[in-house]
Amino acid sequence: MSSAVVIALVIAAVVVLGGGVVLTTARRTDVRGAGALARETRKKDKPVDPAVFQTAEEVKSSTEIAKPVAVEVEPWVAPDAEAIGVSRRQFFNRASVTLMSASIGAFGAAVVGFLWKAQEGGFGSKIGVGKLSDVVQQIRANNGFLYLSEARAWVAEYPADALAKAKVVYANQGPVLAGMEAGIVALYQKCPHLGCRVPECKSSQWFECPCHGSQYSRVGEKKGGPAPRGMDRFGVAVNNGNVVIDTGSIFAGAAIGVNTTGQEAEGPHCIGAGEGGH
Repeated sequence: MSSAVVIALVIAAVVVLGGGVVLTTARRTDVRGAGALARETRKKDKPVDPAVFQTAEEVKSSTEIAKPVAVEVEPWVAPDAEAIGVSRRQFFNRASVTLMSASIGAFGAAVVGFLWKAQEGGFGSKIGVGKLSDVVQQIRANNGFLYLSEARAWVAEYPADALAKAKVVYANQGPVLAGMEAGIVALYQKCPHLGCRVPECKSSQWFECPCHGSQYSRVGEKKGGPAPRGMDRFGVAVNNGNVVIDTGSIFAGAAIGVNTTGQEAEGPHCIGAGEGGH
């Protein structure tokens, strides 16, 4: 509100109040001194013609007085204290049920939304990552490692000369073995120790966890640290040359001591001091 508008409002208020004061003070009181009667009072004191009055009998005869009708009053009954308590309990019960229903409904909606997203794509579903030849090319272009954020997975090459050992170690993990036979392995990014995201170490060509020093070969087999097993992995399928990673099923990593590829550190470590380090 501008200052001009405020000033205009103040002036208008002053004018209205001034007019009220003028009207109040201009009213004649007709008081001529102490004890003088006002004009209205003197007017009321003028004598009245007795003819206009009626006698009591005339008034009684000309007026019908309504007789009161007796009304039966119902006796007052005190409210039932227990009934009031039940109503209160019902209120709290209904409020609790309503809040619980709303919470369950919200949770259900979140679950449905999560599952629906998994069906449409994203982590927890089957994710297509392109042509096998393109995936291998990207792995080599990134110095041996390829990270796929949508799948939360690392993808590395699996050497063909290690398949004989892999068929023994991963015999009960058909989808994982299928990927190895195609020449790649998809590893879950989380460390089996406490769930930290494991980065690659390009100098050693291992995965090395910065949280507690667990180390894994390029194909996710444990080399050192406190982890209870190798890196967990996903099933891989190659359909018409296209790679599909199934992130809906996670397979446990190989047991400690498994080394199907025979890979050792190829350079300085990023974490720890090498095999057996903590």
